[in-house]
Amino acid sequence: MGRLDGKVALISGGARGQGALEAELFAAEGASVVFGDVLDAEGQAVEASIRAAGGEASYIRLDVTSDDDWARAVELAESRYGKLDVLVNNAGIARGAGIEETSEELWDQVLAVNTKGVFLGTRKALPAMRRAGGGSIVNVSSIAGILGRRLAGSAYSASKGAVRTFTKSTAIQHAAEGIRCNSIHPGPVDTPMLAGVTDNPELLTVRTNEVPLGRLGTSQDVAYGALYLASDESAWITGIELIIDGGITAQ
Repeated sequence: MGRLDGKVALISGGARGQGALEAELFAAEGASVVFGDVLDAEGQAVEASIRAAGGEASYIRLDVTSDDDWARAVELAESRYGKLDVLVNNAGIARGAGIEETSEELWDQVLAVNTKGVFLGTRKALPAMRRAGGGSIVNVSSIAGILGRRLAGSAYSASKGAVRTFTKSTAIQHAAEGIRCNSIHPGPVDTPMLAGVTDNPELLTVRTNEVPLGRLGTSQDVAYGALYLASDESAWITGIELIIDGGITAQ
């Protein structure tokens, strides 16, 4: 038996990196997966890979700042697979700059994807989860939403801090309906989003040295956390912060 047998999941930002691995892992654990992104070629390749491995997945173009795109993604989950049990708000962008170096345009762009996208996805998923009799929402935040992070950038930190508290509000507002909501807070993870660090030996050393466990995180490290929160194994857990950071925040 898979840990998500019979469940239908919707994942944003699923065309590559962490989101793609979540889609693959969820499908391998028995879920029917709808996943979206703006990287269509990559997303279609992930869908083909999941299907070739015997899983069930459907890619859809999803700009998380578009309410209409979210409506289409939720509708696809319900029309093709009959319901929606799990939402993983995974999509995000990292744009690092100090306060004085952050333009209005940059601020708005980061907040639109990282915070508004989570709000729109949650708002569209809630009625579907209500129809399904409950569900689990997993919001991917960051340790930058908990700690002041010099390298993270002011807009990114603000966006992820907002996701942290929005998660708690969602959890409290919808607990009585059997809808859970939790956030994941990764430290530095070796994904395309961190390419500017992993391609720079000096920055890579700085980032690695701050991790007590001595390495950057992997997409798999985070995906298994999302799997736990999506599954019934976490049925009595809502409103928490699951920190996956190799020990950074313990210092």
